[in-house]
Amino acid sequence: MTTVDSDTAIPSLAGVASLVSERGTVETPTKVDVRGLSFYYGDMRALEDVSIQIPEKQVTAFIGPSGCGKSTFLRTLNRMNDIIPGVRVTGTVLIDGKDIYGASTDPVTLRQHVGMVFQKSNPFPKSIFENVAYGLRINGLAASKTELADRVETSLRAAALWDEVKDRLSASALALSGGQQQRLCIARALAVEPEVLLMDEPASALDPIATQHIEELVFQLKTNYTIVIVTHNMQQAARVSDRTAFFWLGKLIEFDLTSRMFTAPTAKLTEDYVTGRFG
Repeated sequence: MTTVDSDTAIPSLAGVASLVSERGTVETPTKVDVRGLSFYYGDMRALEDVSIQIPEKQVTAFIGPSGCGKSTFLRTLNRMNDIIPGVRVTGTVLIDGKDIYGASTDPVTLRQHVGMVFQKSNPFPKSIFENVAYGLRINGLAASKTELADRVETSLRAAALWDEVKDRLSASALALSGGQQQRLCIARALAVEPEVLLMDEPASALDPIATQHIEELVFQLKTNYTIVIVTHNMQQAARVSDRTAFFWLGKLIEFDLTSRMFTAPTAKLTEDYVTGRFG
């Protein structure tokens, strides 16, 4: 995988094209189907009439300048915005055909199926083991200590962290490096076996080597998970995603295969953004 350089500007579409392969060209089922979604903070509309079909077991990247609504939209996909007073959502979000804003949907259960990894790693002040075991314990997902230990190990392996921590599972998670903490948070999210994993700029606070580990992990995880990642780094989007959605001022401007988005975008606004003319 190409070495990360998050500060390097992208001078042209040709410069991005060298990073992008023809990924995501095989038709896959839709996992998340969003229809006409608008989102409001009180009277202020932050998202306007967003419709998008996110394919199963691929990586979809959300890009756009700060304040464009991409993180707000990401959080609508597991109702994380519900905890904010005065918010309102119109439109429909279907996951596997089920309306997640329907009266029969329990947000807590929803978040087991749609996990989230935040921009800043947020390990609990507990041991490495207990961080991963936390969701399993509170949801009663392990019938015995042996099953609990097995699932913790499986999750740490899935997050490419097991070999680094297997001999110190009782140590504090806060003693891990920043990159390790973020992979621990990914393991914690994976432990409850979600189907969709949302990632809000998961590498933005990390050094280049740790960022590369996260990118490689994302690429591996899509074999089993539908992944949606918000990133401000155009090169990162080009490296890890199959499809890319470009947001601007609360609107979805363009959504396409990453290979086309970064080489032959339809909208002039998209071209201007991915080539670094603004943002």
